[in-house]
Amino acid sequence: MCLAVPGRVLEITERDGTRMASVDFGGVKKDVCLEYLPDLRVGEYAIVHVGFALQRLDEESARRTLALFEELGMLQEEFGDPWEQASEVRP
Repeated sequence: MCLAVPGRVLEITERDGTRMASVDFGGVKKDVCLEYLPDLRVGEYAIVHVGFALQRLDEESARRTLALFEELGMLQEEFGDPWEQASEVRP
């Protein structure tokens, strides 16, 4: 499954002419492209899908969504170790 997940921008850089950010998704940090949201700033939240920040999100909505995803085990499914997940036996 591939979710659109809210994350908080920690740092913004430019890589090969592309605006990029380090984004925290409830403890998991990933690099994200900011080209669709060029005015996004450090500390703000965005919905991210397949490595692209797509929409700005308020902090309360982001926190509620992350908590729900965590409760449902969806963050582990989305960001967990794929080798570990593949080795798990499922009924």
